[in-house]
Amino acid sequence: MADAKVIPFDDDRSRAGGPSRAARRRSSAGVGRAQGPATAPAVGTAPVSALPGRQDVPRPQEEPGAEGPGRPAPDEGPGGWERRLAGGLAFLRRRVTGEYDVDEFGYDEELTDQVLMSLLRPVYEKYFRVEVKGIENIPSEGGALIVANHSGTLPLDGLMLQVAVHDNHPADRHLRLLAADLVFMLPVVNELARKAGHTLACSEDAERLLRRGEVVGVMPEGFKGIGKPFGERYKLQRFGRGGFVSTALRAGVPIVPCSIVGAEEIYPMIGNSKTLARLLGFPYFPITPTFPWLGPLGAVPLPTKWTIQFGEPISTSGYPVEAAEDPMLMFNLTDQVREQIQHTLYKLLVQRRSVFF
Repeated sequence: MADAKVIPFDDDRSRAGGPSRAARRRSSAGVGRAQGPATAPAVGTAPVSALPGRQDVPRPQEEPGAEGPGRPAPDEGPGGWERRLAGGLAFLRRRVTGEYDVDEFGYDEELTDQVLMSLLRPVYEKYFRVEVKGIENIPSEGGALIVANHSGTLPLDGLMLQVAVHDNHPADRHLRLLAADLVFMLPVVNELARKAGHTLACSEDAERLLRRGEVVGVMPEGFKGIGKPFGERYKLQRFGRGGFVSTALRAGVPIVPCSIVGAEEIYPMIGNSKTLARLLGFPYFPITPTFPWLGPLGAVPLPTKWTIQFGEPISTSGYPVEAAEDPMLMFNLTDQVREQIQHTLYKLLVQRRSVFF
């Protein structure tokens, strides 16, 4: 395998646009697609209705048997298991017959909602006990670019961020993550990443999604952040050349800084075997207190307590079209986003009682 690399975020490729998520939902209704249940707030957070300035957003009416294999309804009542079984069988029938929607990026919303999120949710709620703050800073409609710190040796922070948005936002928004090319070179992982809505970290894919009104997530530190040694935890690495700022300016969407605390300690990286990394084609080969000494058991992450905080959005609507080509403006906005994330990380670390509680 060739050495992994992150495709530059400010690449120049272009593709045609695609239908909106609302249109995909409407079209899927005609083939009997099951709707997922209303999602619950993350553990340890207040209900969305209790957030300042927020009002409850009415949820669509669920049909009997629409729960599918996802999370069960809060109160199933008599015959609840029959409805779940019927929904599950209907889901399997659609998978077998191909009567489900996949967009041009390979995103399978039904599979993500009812299966992938259901597999990640116990890790999110019970293992890492993620607490979410500032979810109201993500717009209820229209595009938005979430920029987060990256850490943890393995990219579990991206997956937990996806669950945080999916399960906590009152408008049922989905996060489309931009991933490094290594993700799409790995068998099985490649298919799952596409199904979950991830796409290659390049500017034209991000811009197309943003113009379609999607919430897009990017972690500009890349491998420099996720593969940094434990001694440099919570110290942000370089944010590249500011390509994410240029993309947000061209799409005219707000930038939402996001700070994640807890991921740094799941795999304390005390060493890096560069020789093994070169042989395997990886950007790094981590050595932790448990891996590779304990074999597969050493790959189990430590059960740290996580906090994900979304900061105040930075508007880009007031800039002219040519602002995306101004290197000084991109540098200033990139530095502003980076400083806001770093400041929030320090603030959350001061407030944290313990790594595990």
